[in-house]
Amino acid sequence: MTGTLILDPLIPLWALYAVTGIAALGLALAIWRRLPGWWLRGLAGLALLAALANPAIQREDREPLSDIVVLVVDESASQRIGDRPAQNAAAIANVQDELARQPGTELRIVTLGDGTGDTGTALMTALSEALAEEPQGRIAGIILATDGRLHDLNRAPRLPAPLHTLLTGQPDDWDRRLVVSNAPAFAILGEEVTLTLRIDDQGAAPETQTVPLSVSIDGDAPLTLPVPVGQDISLPLTLPHGGMNVLQFTVPDAEGELTNRNNSAVVQINGVRDRLRVLLVSGEPHPGERTWRNLLKSDASVDLVHFTILRPPEKQDGVPVNELSLIAFPTRELFLEKINDFDLIIFDRYRRRGILPSAYLDNIRNYVEQGGAVLISSGPEYGGAESIYRSPLGDILPGAPTARVFEEGFTPQITDLGQRHPVTEGLENYAPNPDGDGPGWGRWFRLIDVLVPEQAQTVMAGLDDRPLLILNRIGEGRVSLMASDQSWLWDRGFEGGGPQLELLRRLAHWMMKEPELEEETLWAEPTGQSMRIIRRTLDLETGDVTVTHPDGSESVLTLQEVSPGRFETLWEAPEIGLYRLDDGEETAVIALGPSAPREFEQTIATGETLGPLIDSTGGGVMAISDGDISIRSVRAGRPAAGRGWIGITPREAYRTAEISIMPVLPAWAFLLLASLLIIGAWLREGRR
Repeated sequence: MTGTLILDPLIPLWALYAVTGIAALGLALAIWRRLPGWWLRGLAGLALLAALANPAIQREDREPLSDIVVLVVDESASQRIGDRPAQNAAAIANVQDELARQPGTELRIVTLGDGTGDTGTALMTALSEALAEEPQGRIAGIILATDGRLHDLNRAPRLPAPLHTLLTGQPDDWDRRLVVSNAPAFAILGEEVTLTLRIDDQGAAPETQTVPLSVSIDGDAPLTLPVPVGQDISLPLTLPHGGMNVLQFTVPDAEGELTNRNNSAVVQINGVRDRLRVLLVSGEPHPGERTWRNLLKSDASVDLVHFTILRPPEKQDGVPVNELSLIAFPTRELFLEKINDFDLIIFDRYRRRGILPSAYLDNIRNYVEQGGAVLISSGPEYGGAESIYRSPLGDILPGAPTARVFEEGFTPQITDLGQRHPVTEGLENYAPNPDGDGPGWGRWFRLIDVLVPEQAQTVMAGLDDRPLLILNRIGEGRVSLMASDQSWLWDRGFEGGGPQLELLRRLAHWMMKEPELEEETLWAEPTGQSMRIIRRTLDLETGDVTVTHPDGSESVLTLQEVSPGRFETLWEAPEIGLYRLDDGEETAVIALGPSAPREFEQTIATGETLGPLIDSTGGGVMAISDGDISIRSVRAGRPAAGRGWIGITPREAYRTAEISIMPVLPAWAFLLLASLLIIGAWLREGRR
């Protein structure tokens, strides 16, 4: 219970000041005139002023409140290595026991886990949120159980009490870390790319000169090489394929190191082609020739070499065959010496006229078997005696002509297999009239009848379901046959036109082995810590996918068909790192998160990062490995830490339960007192 004198004037404050001034002048006049009752007059004026001021006594009934100590426990990934979880538990028990001996003290425990993505340890953010939930006037102390590795020091709040750190870890801790300091996001296929790596030993590490480094691409057999410790090294690499290449770098576990989570680093580099080199050989001028040329020239990444035979040899004008071209046709250079420089060779309505000897065509067949690509856009000549099929190329072409040529209208159709093949899947969505009857595109008027071998794939059909577009793989290469030369009708907009540019673009890129057009493939698209696993196949069903986690554990996932030939599932990964996918036929690797998690960049416990913040509050850093600490009460402004102890500052906070206000005297008592004093002054002065 406490009492406080308060004033509640009966008149405005300015009027009270005016009355006080008048009373003071009257008292001064009485003193100047030496009136014997001047002091009685002064007391009377004071009584009147007191009555006008209306003094009262305010009494408060206060209930004392307990002090609060906030304990923030760091349980992030770096705090789950070694014996740090046990140290955290020991620190919590120690603080609970000590505060149980402090009367009127409460403990608030806040745990901090891993942040989203790769944000690291947000220790100050957690502390700010914990302090915001408590009255600042009751905070007596703040304790952090952590390894001191935080990543949001700039978000430190205003601290109303001493801050202390109970530091995990051991004095002899050491760790080895692999760092990829420079890695490009893109690289050109066939060109060497250089990565910069470094292996660092932290803490009380044993002296080591070199360690073996393993390098693997897409989970293949690793290459091992010795690497010096503590030095930047440049590692030249050449990407093996286009699309995403996942590179994993690993150093072996060393005895005694804290963790192996930072012994590996994952880098994803997208392999792109510098230029796609295409050779287009047109057997004769025709309307569809420009369609091919426009398609290839519209792609800035394509280098096109185009030759057209303008005057066939049957024109008997006495000009030798080798002089028919406007410029010298470098057949030997193109088809013998530099044929491997081309990614794709297109024969557009080409017929055998003696310009390309059989030896050259035989070399083209070898080129395909070794990884090249040949596309045949056929016209009526394909079914005749001068057909390119009746050459060494016939052994690899996916369609044998029957000599029948159909000259009547038909609408190209996508076959059941074509609905699942990446070259033609969803092609209806690119049609000029996808909502109308049929596939939404115009007719063609010529079809060359061919017989398709069993291993080839017919993805489009024409008149009476006869093959129109046939694909096949030969050795390491690919071949395709378009059994019509009428695709230019779509380009001219006949009967609304059609998606010829999209079809021919996909066809050309499939033949050049672009990864996004592979018909049998497994991949994953990461979004944060989740991944969408996608399996594309020509089969009607696919098996389950086994996902191998970074720690070696496995999860088996079932994929659902979302469109013909495409199976998907969305999976939330438990942690960041490198995952391997395998469905028994196809494999893939995917890296979630950064090349090396931020939590494991620095793993040796230290109090230096928090040092300036702790010193500003008078707190201290105590190693949990040194044993239990004691907690004492200290006055505000005094040092709050010493050898083996930390301090909290009692805040003496209270809650007001009841307030009562009583006047010092009633108004009539002040008036009576003033009257008596005035009468006394009058009598004294009258007696004089």
